[in-house]
Amino acid sequence: MSYSQGHICHFLSRLLQCRRDCLVTISGGRRRTGGEFVDGVLSLACGLLESGLLKRGEVVAIAGFNSDWYLEWMLAVTYVGGIIAPLNYRWSLEEAKSALEVVKPVILVVDESCSSWALQLTNISVVQSLRLHALIGCITPSSLSMSANWHMSISFIAVLAMDSIRKASHGTQFINPVCATGGIALICFTSGSTGKPKGVAIRHEALVIQSLAKITIVGYGEDDVYLHSCPMCHIGAISSCIAMLMVGACHVFIPKFDAKLVSSAVEQNHVTSLITVPAMMADLISFSRQSHKWNGGETVKKILNGAGSLSTNLVKDAIDMFPNAKIISAYGMTEACSSLTFMPVYDPMSQKPRKSLSSYDKLNTDALQLHGRVCVGKPAPHIELKISCDPTSSGSPLIGSILTRGSHVMVGYWDQAAKTCNSGNSSWLDTGDKGWLDSHGNLWLVGRTKDLIKSGGENIYPEEVEAVLCQLMGVAGAVVFGIPDIHLTEKVVACVSMEEDWIWIDEKTRNSLGTNQLSSEIMKNFCRQKNLTRFKIPKVFMPWRKPFPLTASGKLRRDDVKKEVMSYMRIPNSSL
Repeated sequence: MSYSQGHICHFLSRLLQCRRDCLVTISGGRRRTGGEFVDGVLSLACGLLESGLLKRGEVVAIAGFNSDWYLEWMLAVTYVGGIIAPLNYRWSLEEAKSALEVVKPVILVVDESCSSWALQLTNISVVQSLRLHALIGCITPSSLSMSANWHMSISFIAVLAMDSIRKASHGTQFINPVCATGGIALICFTSGSTGKPKGVAIRHEALVIQSLAKITIVGYGEDDVYLHSCPMCHIGAISSCIAMLMVGACHVFIPKFDAKLVSSAVEQNHVTSLITVPAMMADLISFSRQSHKWNGGETVKKILNGAGSLSTNLVKDAIDMFPNAKIISAYGMTEACSSLTFMPVYDPMSQKPRKSLSSYDKLNTDALQLHGRVCVGKPAPHIELKISCDPTSSGSPLIGSILTRGSHVMVGYWDQAAKTCNSGNSSWLDTGDKGWLDSHGNLWLVGRTKDLIKSGGENIYPEEVEAVLCQLMGVAGAVVFGIPDIHLTEKVVACVSMEEDWIWIDEKTRNSLGTNQLSSEIMKNFCRQKNLTRFKIPKVFMPWRKPFPLTASGKLRRDDVKKEVMSYMRIPNSSL
């Protein structure tokens, strides 16, 4: 291959030149310099190549906790022209099996985090493509709790510890990085909020350009101490990781997200940068309130939030917890190799949160009523977006499907190689979201196409209704969806989660002097006060007394809430 072709391992040379003797990874008790880390990647790559364990274009699946060893595997596999397929260690056996059947790996790399299903998947009759079972880090076959069934299941598959694969790389004398056919580096699975997760094939070029965008927009640099707070199987974590490798920052690994672990790591290692999702931020804030004594957040300078916007209350609490941090919220998707747009939420240099665009007096309030209230900011410099409107639609001529194209877009779904990445248009990728672009270039989200409610001939986006409901005091969260209705086609239903010390009351028992009370009528009146269009006001309100179900990446499982409500109301499932 031409060395001018993009490759995520090109940064290794720079890491040796600029950070050879500097600390670049902290993982448990291991602290390694740039030179030591690069040598680890190259020795593993050399072992895979010289032992004939991996050929160009073959897939290696990996599942495990965050660690420097995990990162070594990802880089070593792609260095020699392999394709890495990170799996979520939190998956069930069936989900993991389904993913392996899609990518057909020749090697499965695991640690103790997923040993329960990994042992079962090593049976050659389950995943016929497997010829090697490898272990992350210092784990050996004997260190795992292997049963008799484990011994039987691996009778035809070799099991190797990581160190037994390594071979001397002779430093910089090793071969240049090689790309798989088509330049594919990664098969990253979607979070699967509905249905089975899909394997998204992503090129080296896409990973490089998206990482460069984060360096530019978020401001990552070699002085950063970056905490791996999100699972490294998700595209946002992978992209930010590569960005930090490019600039030569120091990486701090914790096995998995835990508020106490994050707080401890931030304080002990003087972390300057991390990424979050709203659920993680809420957990961190809750922990900081309970601990009372934690002050480690003052070292954090950059927070990139994804998988959903931060509420106003979360932003205020995050500023209190991380007073010196610039907070940026990103909108994106796995199929676009992470972030498409970036929205500055707070900049400590200005000493105040960025005012929500939806509350700017200079914007037309009627237009905001019509088009929704979720602004996700401007696209990165290399990102091309457009709104595709349906001329036959009865809705606003400005609202349409959000499309994107460019070098950041996926090659396609791994098990659908014969299809283009967008069945309707070979050039543009349909994000599956509806929205509009304002005159300043800001992208506004209206809702997911699949979540659209059709009621009485009108289109209703649940996110718009949820945004209104969450403004009412006492409401901690809301999930809106449609259920089958003989007259309206679909009836709008809202499940409401209340803040602590608030109660849900029946109108007949309502105490006119009582406080901290919510009811269906209170909710409806509030919607009217906020001028929510009449047909958008939920017909049914239900209290929700447990956490809303989320995917591993923190995205709402709206369908799970809908199914539970329909079961409670004894409504049969519908294809609506």
